[in-house]
Parts: sequence; structure tokens; C-alpha cells
Amino acid sequence: MAARSQTMVVPTDAQLLKAQADLWRHSLYYLTSMALKYAVELGIPTAIHNLGGIFESGNSNLTVETYCLNPLSWLLVEGVEAEGHTNQKYFVLSTVSRHYVDASLTLADWFKKDLSPPLSSPFEELHGVPLLHEKMAELDEELDTIVREGVAAHDNLAMGTIIWECGEIFKGLQSLTDCSGTDGTTEKAIMKAYPHIKCNVLEQPQVVHTAPTDGLALDIFKFVPPAQAVLLKV
Repeated sequence: MAARSQTMVVPTDAQLLKAQADLWRHSLYYLTSMALKYAVELGIPTAIHNLGGIFESGNSNLTVETYCLNPLSWLLVEGVEAEGHTNQKYFVLSTVSRHYVDASLTLADWFKKDLSPPLSSPFEELHGVPLLHEKMAELDEELDTIVREGVAAHDNLAMGTIIWECGEIFKGLQSLTDCSGTDGTTEKAIMKAYPHIKCNVLEQPQVVHTAPTDGLALDIFKFVPPAQAVLLKV
């Protein structure tokens, strides 16, 4: 039986108009990331928090604009934890850093290259060092610190809530290994909720040496200490 031919459907004028709006929106999305970056660098969420959570802009002759802290803003207020949710300042600053953005601008060239496995990431291909590698400090010491703080903020976000809401996964456990446990915040939260669970934090040597908690300086791709459960955060 001959294959049925499919007729190409031409979009309507209304669909093309909406597509044009979507195109502009996607093309200018980077401005949202940059605005978030500068809001964090200028400490705007913290400033609004210090004013009681509300900031009014304007004068008696003009309409007064009111800015309030929303849930996203709460995660960016320094010195305050919102119900156990850790501050996400460094996560924002790491993801919009110059080195990250520069690497993203090379994606087209990276896809065109005939690279042999194992493939290096666009970041490594451009800067000569992988993310979170011990040599990253040689590339940019400040970025290395920001990225590690950002990873810790990401890993520890809402951990208390997760442990409370998903407590059934910890039932019956006597031991647990937290892989890439950064500063041990997750371990402390688990042990506070379940004191009987023996926890180990597994991290890279350069992280363990600076973390405020005891950890095991091991490569998770080579060895993971025996435990009833392994915790991986992605």
C-alpha cells in the first residue's frame, strides 16, 4: 500500500502573530536573568526586607508604586532563612556568571566539532577546566567560591521541608551516605529528624577541607562507603 502523503499545514495569521510574540519573548529572556543578577548584587530583596517587607516609590503627585517581598524574593534575603529554605544568592550568581554565559555562547560551535569521547563540556572546552574541578580556582578564584556556595545552596534548598514531607523514605534506615553533601547541612537536618540514622558526607577533598562538618574526602566514581541508602541530589 502506498504511503499516505502528508500535506504541510500553513499557519494562520493569528498563529504567526502569536509565534512572533513568542519569538521576541524567548529572544529577550536573558534580560530576566540579568535583572535577577543585578537585583541580587544590589541587595534589593534584603533592602526591602529591612524596610518591613514593603517599599513604596513615588511622590504625592504621582501614583505610588509598591514593591513587596514575594516567595522568590524571600529566597534571596541575606541573613534570614524562610522556613528552613537556604539563601539562594550564590546559586543565582553562579548560573549567570560571565564564565557560564560565555560557555553558553559557544554551544553552536561545540555541536559542530567532531570530538572523541569522553566529551568535554562546553564550559571545559572554552575555559580548559571542568566545573567544580580542583583547578577551577586557577581560572577564577572568586567564581570557584561562588559556584561551590551555589551548589551548597541548591543542595540544601528546602531540605527540612523535604525530610518532613517525605519522611517515609527514611523509615527503617540505620545508615545513609550523602554523596556530594557539600557543607553537611543535609546530614544535620536528617540527624536532627532521625537521630538513630548514622550519616556520612562524601565530598571532594577541596570541599571537605573547608566544610564546617566532618566528611569523607573520596571520589564517588571510585568508591562509596557501604550504607543502607545513598542520597544523590540532582
